[in-house]
Amino acid sequence: MYGLIGRMTAKPGERAALIAILLEGVAGMPGCLSYIVAEDPVDADAIWITEVWDSAESHKASLALPSVRDAIAKGRPLIAGMEAGRETRPVGGHGLVKA
Repeated sequence: MYGLIGRMTAKPGERAALIAILLEGVAGMPGCLSYIVAEDPVDADAIWITEVWDSAESHKASLALPSVRDAIAKGRPLIAGMEAGRETRPVGGHGLVKA
């Protein structure tokens, strides 16, 4: 399995709109086992995204999907900044079904 954890900051007051866009574009991504978008409870503009994929190749291929490309285009103007994400190697856990 392949995982990613990242933090992004929305422009002031745009977090809810950015979250809606991120969640809209995630349906039907082949190989995606989990895609979680969470509000940072301390920073009113920050968002955490945690992803689990069956492989790094599936994640890379998802970036070419029309729904994902559309979400990126819609969301980009609402993003104030992105921290360097971290790759992980998920091994299991509650709610995660292995591929």
